Amino acid sequence: MTAPEETSGAKPSAPRARQSKSRTLRSRTISWRVRIALVVFMAVAGATVWFTNTTLTHSFTETTRNRAELRLALYSGNLVSELRRHAIVPQLLSRDQALISALQSQDFSLSTQRLISFVDEIGAASITLMDRDGRTVAATDRIRLGETYRNAPYFVEAIRSNSTVFSVIPREVRGYQFTYSRRLVDSSGTLGVIMVEVDLQKFERAWAGISDAVMVADSTGTVVLATEARWRGLSEAEALKEQTPEGAIQRAIRATADWTALPTDVYLQGEAVMRLETRVPFQGWRMMSYTTYDSIREQVNAVIALEIMGFAILLALAFYALSRKTALRMALFQRESAELRVLNTRLQREIAERERVQETLAVAEQSLAQSSKLAALGEMSAAVSHELNQPLAAMKTYLAGARLLLQRNRPEEALSSFGRIDDLIERMGAITRQLKSYARKGGDAFSPVNMGDALASSLSMMEPQLRQRHVKITRILPDEPVYVMADRMRLEQVMVNLLRNALDATKSVEEPEVEILLAAGETATLTVRDNGDGIQNFDSLFEPFYTTKQPGDGVGLGLAISSGIVNDLGGRLTARNAEAGGAVFEMQLPILVDGIEAAE
Repeated sequence: MTAPEETSGAKPSAPRARQSKSRTLRSRTISWRVRIALVVFMAVAGATVWFTNTTLTHSFTETTRNRAELRLALYSGNLVSELRRHAIVPQLLSRDQALISALQSQDFSLSTQRLISFVDEIGAASITLMDRDGRTVAATDRIRLGETYRNAPYFVEAIRSNSTVFSVIPREVRGYQFTYSRRLVDSSGTLGVIMVEVDLQKFERAWAGISDAVMVADSTGTVVLATEARWRGLSEAEALKEQTPEGAIQRAIRATADWTALPTDVYLQGEAVMRLETRVPFQGWRMMSYTTYDSIREQVNAVIALEIMGFAILLALAFYALSRKTALRMALFQRESAELRVLNTRLQREIAERERVQETLAVAEQSLAQSSKLAALGEMSAAVSHELNQPLAAMKTYLAGARLLLQRNRPEEALSSFGRIDDLIERMGAITRQLKSYARKGGDAFSPVNMGDALASSLSMMEPQLRQRHVKITRILPDEPVYVMADRMRLEQVMVNLLRNALDATKSVEEPEVEILLAAGETATLTVRDNGDGIQNFDSLFEPFYTTKQPGDGVGLGLAISSGIVNDLGGRLTARNAEAGGAVFEMQLPILVDGIEAAE
């Protein structure tokens, strides 16, 4: 009575459970939708940032390159203008009569002052006047007075040339001196040399105030002007290596860290830079500039930061909306959880009650199986009693005959009658032993069973019924014994049930016939075929209490019990209709080969 009460009490909670399950499914669906939306949002954000980075980097790089080219052209123009402006000075000074007169008279008391007055107007670094022996006789730098530069390139080349000579002279400290020199002549020949030093270092000082690195190389590729003093006197390749990072790995790491993917030309001091080159229209000189990408990176990063901030704000708003929905759902889930806990408690009580009912049903099923077995035994007992009456009547006759023979003093013939009586007693004992063994419950321990012997025993128990019906039995057995691991009593019970069903199915047939086939292959297969009307309902065939017999002939437990026994033995029991008519039952069990049970 407890189980129905628990079941009826759980019914009102079923709609709530279904609603909770539906809400859980909706929650999971929404969760997956949120994840997909988040992935799509991140993909769109990444694609937008990547597109913005690529587009703006290209645009800002072109703008920076154009500005750098413009600056480089301006620097080159200023340098050429300065060189050309000073190139005419030595030619003018070589025609100055005061300087020529001073060289002729060797009176240089006013020459230095005169040169000083020129240097401010010209804007030269220094002006030096040397006689034909290379001795400095006048100079804006008074320290040079009296020094001899007979072997100086600008003096030697000026003496040999009839035009102005430009010279680049290395200094003792890394750096160069740029000079224009020209000889002074009169009717008697060479009087001396005038040398004008051009101040190109002022361009280096001006370039040092910008973010670009600039260098000027002569026709041989040697750097003569540079924003870095240590670059002077080196080639461009040597100059770029002068201040590289500590190693190539560090440089690679810094290049990889530049996520904006800027177009790198060269690395300068471990940083990717843009290299531009222009030709200076002066003696094959070249000017190179190296522009950093800092300004480009700052501009691009500023725009990307704004985009990321916008996406972050959108994502924060979306998360805020989702958190509000999640809070509402959590409140709903908490309420449902309380209801589910109550329902779970009730279900646990119901499950415990159902387990107790199942245990009771299992015991009842075993009792019904034994009852069915005893019913079949009782049915056979009627035929067996008839079978026992015949030996008893024969024994009575033999005993009467033996008494007469003994009275007539014929003991040998009496002993023969007693032998026949002993045979009849043995036959009756065999019949009763079969009934006793069938009536016992099967054990749990399995042992090797010869299916041929079990089949013979089952047919022996069914012999009285077979004689009453006059059924044709056809047995097909293999030459070798077929062994299985089973409980012989339960196996014989299945065989008896199959034989009884076959006999019952042939009651309406004029010539009843039952065919029994035992085969050994991957499994041990016992097939029982009859020539009855066949099976009408396969779905309910192995269900308990299903029967097609008349009331009083059976309770419908034979096939259900047989199917359970075969399943317990690790096999299966199947049924089908034969093509020629009738039903075919097939029992398959794992065969025992050399002590090893084969799996099906």
